[in-house]
Amino acid sequence: MQQDRAEEIAAQALDWLCAQEDLLPVFLAATGATAQDLRAALGRPGGPDKVLLLAVLDFVMMQDRTVIDCARALDVACEQVAQAQAMLSGQGQMHWT
Repeated sequence: MQQDRAEEIAAQALDWLCAQEDLLPVFLAATGATAQDLRAALGRPGGPDKVLLLAVLDFVMMQDRTVIDCARALDVACEQVAQAQAMLSGQGQMHWT
């Protein structure tokens, strides 16, 4: 997966997460972010930073049900959410040594 595609999936996952009334407060509490922080990140030119995008995917990946629901909403395979997380965390490239 390419970096741009990983960021696109993460940004879509953030949009999805913001619409989840039951999950968003848990995400905010877990990260220490506020709703104002998310609004500012979403309104920034160039979109949210990679740290926030990775935090979103890390949160989504914590529970199978959340991964499944998010992937279904984004119309992607669950594996693509995992691949996006790996790419944004720097683990997306295989290095043979």
